[in-house]
Amino acid sequence: MDMSDAVIVKSSRLKSVVWNDFDRIKKGDTCVAICRHCKKKLSGSSSSGTSHLRNHLIRCQRRSNHGVAQFITSREKRKEGTLAIANFNLGQDQSRDETLSLVNIKFEQTQLKDESVNAGTSTFDQRRSRFDLARMIILHGYPLDMVEHVGFRVFVKNLQPLFELVTLNRVEADCIEIYEKERKKMNEMLDKLPGKISLSVDEWTAGGNAEYLCLTANYIDESWQLRKKILNFIRVDRFHTEDMLSEAVMTCLMDWDIDRKLFSLILDSCSTSDNIAIRISERLSQNRFLYCNGQLFDIRCVINVLNIMAQHALGAVSEIAEKIREIVRYTKSSQTVQAKFNDMAKEVGILSQKCLFLDNPLQWNTTYSMLEAALEFKDVFILLQENDTSYRICLSDVEWERISTVNSYLKLFVDVIEIFTRSKFPTANIYFPELCDVKLNLNEWCKNSDEYISSLALRLRSKFDEYWEKCSLGLAVAAMLDPRFKMKLLDYYYPQIYGSMSPGRIEEVFEGVKALYDEHSIGSPLASHDQGLAWQVGSGTLCLPSSTKDSRDRLMGFDKFLHETSQGEGVKSDLEKYLEEPLFPRNVE
Repeated sequence: MDMSDAVIVKSSRLKSVVWNDFDRIKKGDTCVAICRHCKKKLSGSSSSGTSHLRNHLIRCQRRSNHGVAQFITSREKRKEGTLAIANFNLGQDQSRDETLSLVNIKFEQTQLKDESVNAGTSTFDQRRSRFDLARMIILHGYPLDMVEHVGFRVFVKNLQPLFELVTLNRVEADCIEIYEKERKKMNEMLDKLPGKISLSVDEWTAGGNAEYLCLTANYIDESWQLRKKILNFIRVDRFHTEDMLSEAVMTCLMDWDIDRKLFSLILDSCSTSDNIAIRISERLSQNRFLYCNGQLFDIRCVINVLNIMAQHALGAVSEIAEKIREIVRYTKSSQTVQAKFNDMAKEVGILSQKCLFLDNPLQWNTTYSMLEAALEFKDVFILLQENDTSYRICLSDVEWERISTVNSYLKLFVDVIEIFTRSKFPTANIYFPELCDVKLNLNEWCKNSDEYISSLALRLRSKFDEYWEKCSLGLAVAAMLDPRFKMKLLDYYYPQIYGSMSPGRIEEVFEGVKALYDEHSIGSPLASHDQGLAWQVGSGTLCLPSSTKDSRDRLMGFDKFLHETSQGEGVKSDLEKYLEEPLFPRNVE
């Protein structure tokens, strides 16, 4: 078209924001819109609208694109409710079948009401966007190949046409680069860490019997906050030996250069863990890296121990538990039986809010809940047996008594595990009084007049004692450093647990704390931070786990004991000063 005698239409007559990027040329009855960036000519007549002009701006390679929103002014938002998006090709490497035409897609603009975007306030950064994508994949566990999904590519291209879509290999490389940077930062942080590190080692099994080791560092940072970071997640051979596992852990410790900072190793309670802990302890002891000659090094997961004990307890009454499953199945087999059961429950005066349900035999806590509900309806089951000829499952009085006793054991385990898992700060000091109570209960259970139950209790106590012998010193030391307890908690519990041997056991804990204090004062930079053991009643910076508020507070006896005893002796060191100070009240949050 010859534009020599064309007339430029003044922009003041043009209301759409797109005319900020186009010149409208009129020659006779024909109007042309010329892009100011690439000089392409498009229809500029009023009957053609402006959608095709906006679509061109989205694709225009010579224009710095800042997103679709910048083309929408407050005036247009009230006038138009849709945005036309032109066709585009998803990439030369994709087939024509994957080329999607997205025309007249609805675009909600109510949230943009009375807003406008300044086109000159931001610039697009390909590299930053690429790593934002990689971080999103890492953060949410998305599959790497999502970058090849057609829908994702369409979404991203419409959102920001300037973004160059990445391949699976590229995003994988970006994820690794992010990991290496974060690893370097973590390495520097651990190197500067003034305190010690406790390392937990968990074995994970995935689909296809793939096995992994997960190594997690637990430490107190410079702001005295409890932190937890996964250091390694490594695959191990299915047929691994104890030497292979201990060597894998040592390799990770050396790679992170934290072997000299290790305080304790936390493992599951099994025989394999015994040998792994011994091997690693021997390696570290050669360089005298461990406090207290390694007495506090080998720590086991107590929840794992309680889970094993609960499974042993249920195994001892498995036949009775199976009968109760059959009772529940029958009761819920039809609406008629269920209605009859409900009527009988009203007849015997049971108004329980619990509902009968079948457990998952692989999850012992569901079996506990099933048995707990069934025991509340015991009288209804007995009445049902007398009045329903189809009901053929019968539990003797002895069986009801045994299942009731075992379920009371399970209740203790459930309560203790709940206290540990619901704690925001699961530090060792909150474990000690709960586990002392478990120890005392096990001693009582062994005195049961039913030989079958007492035999079971002996087996449970034997399993718990394996854990207790390994970990009680560390737990007692932690409780002693709790300003609410100090030595008084040992003075209360140990005579009940050890009888005449308690003075020697208490002295052993005191010597352990003293040795730990001496080594820490000499070897740790924290000793120069003037932090010390500055826990005093009324301190505004003291952070303590809240005490439990349930009706079964196992420390009520301890509170009574405090009123009947007096404080200790003279002052010789900061440690003894700490022990001499009044206890911090347990009821202060």
